[in-house]
Amino acid sequence: MALLNFRRRETGPTPSGGQVAPFLADFSIEVMPRTAANVEDFRALLPEGTRVYIAHIEGTPIDDMVATAARLAADGFRVMPHFPARVIADEATLRDWIARYRGEADVREALVLAGGVAQPVGAFHSSMQLLETGAFEDAGFTRLHVAGHPEGNRDIDADGGMKAVSEALVWKQEYARHSSAEMAIVTQFVFEASPVIAWAERLRAEGITLPIHIGIAGPAKLQTLIKFAIACGVGPSLRVLERRAMDVTKLLLPYEPTEVVAALAAYKAANPDFTVEKVHVFPLGGIRTSAEWAATHGQRPSAAAAI
Repeated sequence: MALLNFRRRETGPTPSGGQVAPFLADFSIEVMPRTAANVEDFRALLPEGTRVYIAHIEGTPIDDMVATAARLAADGFRVMPHFPARVIADEATLRDWIARYRGEADVREALVLAGGVAQPVGAFHSSMQLLETGAFEDAGFTRLHVAGHPEGNRDIDADGGMKAVSEALVWKQEYARHSSAEMAIVTQFVFEASPVIAWAERLRAEGITLPIHIGIAGPAKLQTLIKFAIACGVGPSLRVLERRAMDVTKLLLPYEPTEVVAALAAYKAANPDFTVEKVHVFPLGGIRTSAEWAATHGQRPSAAAAI
């Protein structure tokens, strides 16, 4: 398998005058146990120390989750498994999972979220309930991420508004003030920069200053992205894909997130206090495809290329 060289690869200037490269630095990526099993060597795809989230889909055995975490940790990656409240039966189960991740994979990070399950299997239905147990801090977890929804979430706000998701973030901001763990918000994937900018600036005005790791969809076929976007409840920025679907010159070309990332990078460069700090990649078109895109666009232009 050919290695991707993240230090010596030569590329032309990146969009927005080279602003994309620093914005993509230290990006994270998401896998599932079944997709990870198809990757022979993650070290051939991702920079050393990349944060890799492990999505916990309903029905995934905890044994598979922990085994995937142990493999990635052994390869030198920062591992952040999902803890979806609605698939965790009780506090004893939560603490058992945490203990297994710590003991078998030395995991110290977690994404704590409600989970996309309509009917909880037990007493938990929200990420806040998991955090309130104190189980993560008791086990020495040093970083906890929570979910953010720049375009809302109808599973939370059925009317299409933002009231409940906003109130949840106010609670999590207050929780972060007292937690020993570093905290950040990681979002659903988006396809347009303007809703993200408006959302992040509104949160900051309301006193929610947790760092934001913005979700973007990695390169993929248009049909694949539309399917996932509808299933995941992506909001107004879905119109980017709809416009692309109407353009016959682009219909058969794979989508790449370069435009939305470049726009956010440019805004960040002009507004250093912008709370969107990192990029989280959902590899909907495959892990290798997303890794290669990040390798290409995450390089600073050389002096010669800039002349």
